Order: sequence, then C-alpha cells, then structure tokens
Amino acid sequence: MEGRAGRYIHQPTGYSSFKPAPLPPEPPLEFDGEMIQLLSAADRALGRLDGITQTLPNPDLFVSMYVKKEALLSSQIEGTQASLAEVLVAEERQTQDAREVTNYVNAMNYGIERLRDFPMSLRLIREIHGKLLASGRGSNRHPGEFRTSQNWIGGAGCTLANAAYVPPCVDDLTDALGDLERYIHEDDGLPPLIKIALIHAQFETIHPFIDGNGRMGRLLITFWLCQQNILSRPLLYLSYYFKRNRTEYYDRLMAIRHKGEWEEWVKFFLRGIIEISEESSESATRINRLRETKVALIDSVGGASAANARKFLDLLLITPTITRVGAADRLGISRPTAAALIDRFMNDFAVLVDASPDMARGKTYVFKEYMDILEVGTD
Repeated sequence: MEGRAGRYIHQPTGYSSFKPAPLPPEPPLEFDGEMIQLLSAADRALGRLDGITQTLPNPDLFVSMYVKKEALLSSQIEGTQASLAEVLVAEERQTQDAREVTNYVNAMNYGIERLRDFPMSLRLIREIHGKLLASGRGSNRHPGEFRTSQNWIGGAGCTLANAAYVPPCVDDLTDALGDLERYIHEDDGLPPLIKIALIHAQFETIHPFIDGNGRMGRLLITFWLCQQNILSRPLLYLSYYFKRNRTEYYDRLMAIRHKGEWEEWVKFFLRGIIEISEESSESATRINRLRETKVALIDSVGGASAANARKFLDLLLITPTITRVGAADRLGISRPTAAALIDRFMNDFAVLVDASPDMARGKTYVFKEYMDILEVGTD
C-alpha cells in the first residue's frame, strides 16, 4: 500500500528523500493465520533457547563467545573480512577488520550493562554508536552523533541522483527520531517480537548516522529482547540470518518503503527468529556436551592438577585461541606451568591443536572442536 510507510519529498537541490510515517503502521498490521503461526513458533523457539542456556554450568562462557560471533557476522555484512580466529587473538595482533569486530563486542557489552539502569533512548543509542565506531573505519565519521548531512544507499560510485534509497533529509530526521523514541516506550498492544521487527526496520529507514547504521540496527534487536525480559542473556543474533538472506533482507525493507508491505517484512523477521533460535539451541547443546566430555576426561586422568585443568578449559571456552604467555597471564601461573598444561591439553585431553606448527616461539593453540561449532556461517 503506497504511502503507508511514508513518502518521498522532493528537495530543492533535485533529489528526493524519504520521510517515514510514524509507527505503528496505518492501516494496522493484518494478523493472518500465517503471521499468528509464525509468532507462536518464534515465541516457543526463543523460550527453548533461553531455557537451554539456563541449564548450562556457566552460561556466561557461552554468551561471551556468541557475542563475538555475532559481532563478526554483523560486521561481515558491512564488508569486514576478519575471521573468527583473527578476532580472538590478542588486541595488539589484530587487523583493522578485527578491531572493528572488537568495537562491536565492546558496544554490545556496554549497551547491555547500561540497560540495567537506563532505558532505551536516543541518548543511549548515540552512546552505543560511539563505542561501535571508536576506532578503525568510520571513526572519523562522527561516532555517537546523529548526522547533520544527507546520506544515501547504493552501489559503489552512486550519487544522490541515482541512489537506490535516500533516507530522510536532515530537516525530517529529528522528527523521525523523536517519533521512533516515543514508539519504543509506547504500549500499543503489539507482541514484543512484532514490535522490535517494526523498530528495526524503521531505524534502518531513518538511517540516522553517517556510518554504522546496519550494525547499530542489529544491536537494537538484542537490546530490546533483553530489556523486555524475553531473553535473560543476549543470545539471539539475527546477523547470520540476514547475511545468508541478504538480498531478501534488503528487498523486504525497500518493499516497506515503496509498497507499505509491513506484514511480509514481519513474517520474514519472525522466520529469522525461529531459524536462529533453533540453530543456537543446537549449538548450545553441542557445546555443553563437548564441555562435559572434556571435563570427564580431565577428572579421570588429571590427578592433582585437575582443578587447574578445569579452569583452563573454561578459559578456552571464552578464548579458544591462546598462547603459552596468554595462558600463564590469564590463569596466574608460571610460564613453565602453562607450557606443561598446554602440552597435557594437546596430548592427554585432545583439546588443543597447534595452529602454528612452523613457529619455534610464540605459537598459538586452538580448541578446534569448539571453533568448528562456532565458525558455522562465518566463512
């Protein structure tokens, strides 16, 4: 329905920018049988994911790695070329791409912590954006500040005249952001999963920053789910779904703007929640099973050093790539003790593999079975 999501406004300099209509959509969303079925399935899948993680011995270990995986996938959508292994190495050895992923992790952690005592708001969005673009590409493009100039979306070399999409002009931006903030706090009776689908799409339509809009919009999904107590921990990340359905993702957003197709977008979004929740639940189960197997082996042959070995295993669930120096520093043990521990984890427990066999010093060791689970979808 043309005009349902907003309209294009012709600007004096010759281009047309989109002015979004406030949420919720008018006419209201139509809840047909398919949408009701998808919403029910999404609620069940999210509940199962949250329940599984509650049973993990240390769910924070699982969360810490999943945040890093989400950071990588979200950054890959924007063209970042870092690998998961690269992201996990020491900060001083990271590439620029890997540092951008680290910024995403920092922004996620900062936002989750701030939401404990501060509501979702434009102020908080700016703060999180400042963390997101703290260094690397985009750090010179006004991090933490809403744009004061026109931006646009399109292929390399495109201009305002032939852009695929031109977000609101600066004069319309303030009103659009104010409307969005009001809607975030408004109780309109819509189920939370549908409401965040609308909020994410509207944020991407407004495109309020010069850079980092896609990553910021994906972060909002996780923040909303945690703020609404739908998830007890930040465990649902749709970047993998958006990445493998990239064309449809962008087409659905454009169909909202041009045709008012909110219902089809919401269904696409709910399918993503179902798929990713089920896959994350399976990953959590596999990781828990892997940990239990390794703990049993450590306890059976670990002897007096079993306690240290279990601590090291939990460390590897946070940092699956490690050096001898890193193990010594993180565990507070001597380097010879760390070297002996790593040798046991390679030979006795079959946990670590040598990721740099040609190096005599400064070798990196990897918990490969764990990385194999985590790296699904990141290549």
